[in-house]
Amino acid sequence: MSSLNLPATTDSLIQASEAKTPTEAISILYGILENPSSSSEALRIKEQAISNLSDLLRQEGRAEDLQNLLSKLRPFFSLIPKAKTAKIVRVIIDAVAKVPGTSALQITLCKEIVQWTRAEKRTFLRQRIEARLAALLMESKEYSEALNLLSGLIKEVRRLDDKLLLVEIDLLESKLHFSLRNLPKAKAALTAARTAANAIYVPPAQQGTIDMQSGIIHAEEKDYKTAYSYFFEAFEAFNALEDPQAIYSLKYMLLSKIMVNQADDVAGIVSSPKVGLQYQGPELDAMKAVADAYSKRSLKLFETALKNFRTQLDEDPIVHRHLSSLYDTLLEQNLCRLIEPFSRVEIAHIAALIELPGHHVEKKLSQMILDKKFAGTLDQGAGCLIIFDDPKTDAIYPATLETISNMEKVVDSLYARSAKIMA
Repeated sequence: MSSLNLPATTDSLIQASEAKTPTEAISILYGILENPSSSSEALRIKEQAISNLSDLLRQEGRAEDLQNLLSKLRPFFSLIPKAKTAKIVRVIIDAVAKVPGTSALQITLCKEIVQWTRAEKRTFLRQRIEARLAALLMESKEYSEALNLLSGLIKEVRRLDDKLLLVEIDLLESKLHFSLRNLPKAKAALTAARTAANAIYVPPAQQGTIDMQSGIIHAEEKDYKTAYSYFFEAFEAFNALEDPQAIYSLKYMLLSKIMVNQADDVAGIVSSPKVGLQYQGPELDAMKAVADAYSKRSLKLFETALKNFRTQLDEDPIVHRHLSSLYDTLLEQNLCRLIEPFSRVEIAHIAALIELPGHHVEKKLSQMILDKKFAGTLDQGAGCLIIFDDPKTDAIYPATLETISNMEKVVDSLYARSAKIMA
């Protein structure tokens, strides 16, 4: 940090902008901040210097210097309105977030700010930083800590009736419960977020996030048609804002099409003018490969797609969960079709026909037998699958149960009539 003490004037800002190197510009901006003047013009110049300095430190990847800058600015915050303080704090936190690999630093920074805001009794800023902290904890999979933080924050915000922040917190709670596989609580929190959002104006980006979460939850319930509608609404919102999340909502739209057996529609959506010109890349290539494999009912192509697009498919928890289900269904259908003509067949032969490893096929067949998908047994000594004839159900047992049920009704009716006569 520079020990210069430069005047807080427009000329100093111009001098920083004309500096030959980022290091020199950063030194000049630090010098402006160290000027003791607290006139209204000097405060305005310092605010601009903080903004410029944050951008430069972010570009240089100096996340720790951004953290130290926030600590250094605390005396300055006592000279400006609280609203401006909140804006500057969020600008610096956003700058740190744009430096790769700073998740742990962001959590530490947010915790420091929360402590400072509690000491200074800056409730408005503290609540927003705690919401940011909960989101960071969720990303770091610190679910229990994030839930504890949110539970207290929700009660406090509801008392204050800050609906915009309440929407953000309820939405975050829904994502957190969904990550913990607690679908009922995730739905309840999402409903609370939508209810609060209906009472106020919600920014388009926030509305897009609500629609995205709604689509994810409906997809989890296997209601893919409704999920597609929500993903489409989210895509429209993010696309208008040129938000990077647009590609993910589009990706989940394509996933929904595949899951409802409309994989042929994927090519049309991807080649449409709105999508084709802006969003080509590995995310869409991955979904096209899956759609092609599903259309051809080819497990080999499916395996190839999963291998070639591991980042886009396996590492996306939402896509991975649904594709795992789709793969199992496709594998079972193919196996049932292949073993249908046989009463006894070598497992190696089935594996060769389906073009998958023998141990993989054997494991799946044993699972299908246990799940009663077909009647059979595995002779592991001979390496064979023995398929039984479908057992014929004897009709006498259901007929007997029906007769007994009818007799029971007759007896009950006679008892009711005799009771009336006796009365």
